[in-house]
Parts: sequence; structure tokens; C-alpha cells
Amino acid sequence: MKQWFKKTFTITGWLPEYNRQKFLGDLTAGLTTGIMFIPQGMAYAVIAGVPPIYGLYAGVVPLLIYPLLGTSKNLSIGPVAIDMLIIAAGISLLAEPNTEQYISLAILLTMMAGGLQLLMGSIQLGAVLNVFSRPVIAGFTLAAPIIIAFSQLNHLLGISLPNTQYVITIIEEVVTNWDAIHLQTLLWGTAAIAILGIGKYIDPVVPTSVIILGGGIFLAWSIDAQSIGIELVGSIPEGLPPIKLPSINFNNMRELLPTALTLALVQFMNVASLGQTFAKRNDYIIDANHELVAIGASNFLGSFFQSIPVSGSFSRSAASEQANVQTPLANLITSAVIIGTLLLLTPIFYYLPMPILAAIIIVSALNLIDISEFVFLYSTKHSEGLIASFTAICTLLIGIQEGILLGVVASMLHMLYKYSRPSVAELGIIPDTRLFKNLDRNPEAETIDRILILRVDASFSFINADFFRDYILDKSRRRNNSTQYVLIDGTAINSLDTTAIEKIKSMISMLENWDIELYIAGLKGPVRDVVDKSGLREFLGEDHFFREPHEAVKAILKEIGNEAQMENYDDISG
Repeated sequence: MKQWFKKTFTITGWLPEYNRQKFLGDLTAGLTTGIMFIPQGMAYAVIAGVPPIYGLYAGVVPLLIYPLLGTSKNLSIGPVAIDMLIIAAGISLLAEPNTEQYISLAILLTMMAGGLQLLMGSIQLGAVLNVFSRPVIAGFTLAAPIIIAFSQLNHLLGISLPNTQYVITIIEEVVTNWDAIHLQTLLWGTAAIAILGIGKYIDPVVPTSVIILGGGIFLAWSIDAQSIGIELVGSIPEGLPPIKLPSINFNNMRELLPTALTLALVQFMNVASLGQTFAKRNDYIIDANHELVAIGASNFLGSFFQSIPVSGSFSRSAASEQANVQTPLANLITSAVIIGTLLLLTPIFYYLPMPILAAIIIVSALNLIDISEFVFLYSTKHSEGLIASFTAICTLLIGIQEGILLGVVASMLHMLYKYSRPSVAELGIIPDTRLFKNLDRNPEAETIDRILILRVDASFSFINADFFRDYILDKSRRRNNSTQYVLIDGTAINSLDTTAIEKIKSMISMLENWDIELYIAGLKGPVRDVVDKSGLREFLGEDHFFREPHEAVKAILKEIGNEAQMENYDDISG
């Protein structure tokens, strides 16, 4: 056990050479993120559909667990807006927000997501993150903040709106109930948004959201805002979160499983990508599988203390870095701030105006929108920009989980399409070398009479076997009068399956009908093993396989018997 603790703390990086200077940096960072956590945690709990106090509960146990297991020195853990939106989308289909049943399902979902993350991390499935391509994440993170912002219009306008993730439905309801808008509530909310917007540019010492929070509470208390129709948060339980086993119901678990899996993957993507960003910036290394275990343990154990799901927060992590964070110990200090708040300050939050909480949510959400990411995708690879747009539109119009799933499917279909139609290059020889290069990209390359040389730039498998066969046959047919030999340069073929073997055999037979011989050169060891075991070598002939294209060309020219061309080729190839 002693060795385990030593290894864990060495990984996290705050045990070796920990000193007073590092502690002061962590203390400053922990206090900063703790102050930020209070309004954000409460606001994000509202997005998830649970009372604000559960956002503070998420700042207790998970923040004590992550520093023991996580490998990122900079990451600040807690509720994240996009995660909360996934929770609301999944659980609102099963229960009414803010009810006991809904809260129970949210805690159960926290345990399930944490359990899935622990399982994936323990069996080294960190690479599962790859199912979320960059365009899918870009599309989702464009749509999600818009949905979050629209979901708060009821608190911003002071009208009753349906609890839905569909933006169009919310817009229709706002237009229908336009006359019912409560002007005082709208005034408070828009003023808070304006102040938050200004604070983004003046960068005050105390976070603007904290100033708004404190000022709103004081103003609501001093003028009795509830008497003029301003909705307040109301009574909040005092004290630390109770220890309680999540209500385990297998029917509920079955219904929550898709949401739990989506949440587990999105959270890991968030933690891993943020961790890599800060690790690169500060010159250290994180372990993806260890991060899965760390965030999984934080969620799983946190659920026994009424925590909603947590992952890495970009805004709080950035603030922590600016405050000179040194180690994950800063999360423990943040947790101490939240514990102090729960023990001493919860009665004050009774007077927190809901339009101000809505303003904090809206501004925080809209700050997540990154248009430059879309510009980059479209300018770098137009097809990936289209996938990002498709994911964003599906998320906005169809639903959050559906949008993510359709984005993943679109990304995979795009990948399969690329693999099914990979590049096949016609090669020529570079004068005075033994190099064979793509004729389209190298004007100086020269063709060799009667020999068609093709390079397959992908693994040869069932996905692209028909394409390769048809391409090679078509290329040979169009040069039928002048081509007597086809040489496949297989140096870029990494694998070969039985479907491809079958297509190659049919291609060999077809070429023989046209009096064209097929040669293959440059195959890698594992591919040669498949060729030998499948009988392809015997079918084509041992003398039709060569180690290098150069050797194959020399053998073909020798077979032709054109000594002049043979000598010319020797001169060309050096």
C-alpha cells in the first residue's frame, strides 16, 4: 500500500520536492477557482435540471479524489456546462426536472458514467476517445452552447417555457408568450449580461461572475426583489452532502445506459484534450488511461455524496494556471472553499435572483463558441468542415445524443469512403536514380515502354478490394495496345485480407485474357506471409514477386529481350 501511494503521488507530481513556494501557488489557484466554482457550480446544476445545491455538492468529494489519481497538474475539476446539457437531455425523457425522481436518476447517472470510465481505464481503452473526431467535437461544441443559452430564456424573460433541448420549440414558445414577458426580470438579466460582457474586457481582480452574484444577492435582499416578481433561488440545504447510496434500479440503469456512455466518452474527451493542452504548455506528460481512472473514480465515489458528474473545466483550469498553480493540490483547496461555503454561506443564496443565475449561464455558454475552429476545418479540409456543420445542425434540430451519434456515424462513413477509394498512383522512374514516383506530381519522372507501374497507397482489404481491382483493370484496358506488363508497387500496402486475395486472383485471370502479365514488388513481411498462406504466390508464380520495383523492372526488360532498352534502363536507374 505504501508503494502504491508513493507511485500515485509521484505520477501526480506534487509529492516530490513539494515546498512552501509551491504551496503558495496552489493556495492562490485553489482560492481563485473556489470563488469561481460557487456561481458556476450552482448555474450548471440548473442546466442539468437539479437544484443549485447539487452543483456545490460536486465540489466536495470529486475534488478530493482526482488529485490522488490524476496526472494533470493544471486541471480544475467540477461540473461543466456541456456535460450538464447531456444529463438534462437524457434524464428529462424519464422524469420531471427538480423532482426527487429526477435527482435520484442524476446521481445514478453519475455513478454509471464513473463506473464506465473506471472500466475503460482499467482495461486500457484510452484510445476509445478516437471515435470522437475533431469535426464531431467542433460541431457539438458549437450547437451545445446555443442550446444551453436558449434553455435559460425562461429565467431571463420571466415566462414559463417547456423544458426542452429543441431551440426551434423554445423560439416558438417565446414568440407565442411575448406579451407575458416580465420586464423587471428581463431588465435584471440583461443588465447582468451587459456587466459580464464588460468584465470580459476589463479583467477585474475578482471574477465578474462573483461580483454579479454578490451584488445581485445584496440588491435582491435590500429591495425585497421577490415582491416585484423577481424569482429567487430560495431555500438551500445547509451542511455537507449526505452520504447516501445511489438508488439502483436495473430498469433505470438500462434506460440511462446510452446517456451514461455518451457522458463518459465526452467527459473523457474533455479531460484528455484539456490535460494534453496544459501538459504541452507546461512541459509534462499525462497518461490518458490514468485520467480515465481518475475522473471515473471522482464520479463514482462522488455519487455516494450526492455529486452530479464532473470533468475538466477550461475556464477554471485557465484561471488556475494564471494564478500560478503548481500541483493538483489546488483542487483540494478549491474543495475546502466549497465545504466552507456549504457550512456557512448557503442561507445567503436564498436571495440569489434566477435572472442573474441565467445571465451567468448564458454568458458562460456563449463563451464556449469557437468560430475559428470551423474556419480552420473548412480551410484545411472542406469535408471535415461539412461534418462539423452536419453535427451542429443535427444537434440543434434533432437532439443532443442523436446529434453526437449522427456526427460520429458521418465521420466514420467519411473515413470508410476514403478507405474505399484510396489513391492509386501511376509511377515513372526519376532519371539517374532507382526511385519510382507519381507521374502526376513529378513531371521529371519517365515511363518505361510496355510496363504500367502502379502504387497502391493503402491497405488492400474488403473495403477497397473491388475499387483496386477495377481501377487496375481499367487502367490496363485503356493502355491495352501498349501495355504488356502491370507492376504493382506494394511498398505502401500494410495489410492484405482474404477478400483482397480473391480480387487479385480474378484480376490476374482477367489480365491473362488480355495477354498482360502481373508482377508484384515491395511487399512487407506480414503481407508476404498472407500471400504465401493463401496460395497467391503459387497462383501467380514465384518468379512474379520481387523485393523492389527496380528488380522487377529489370526482370521484365530481360524477359522482353530488348537489350537496348535494358541498357537504357540501367543508365537511367544508375
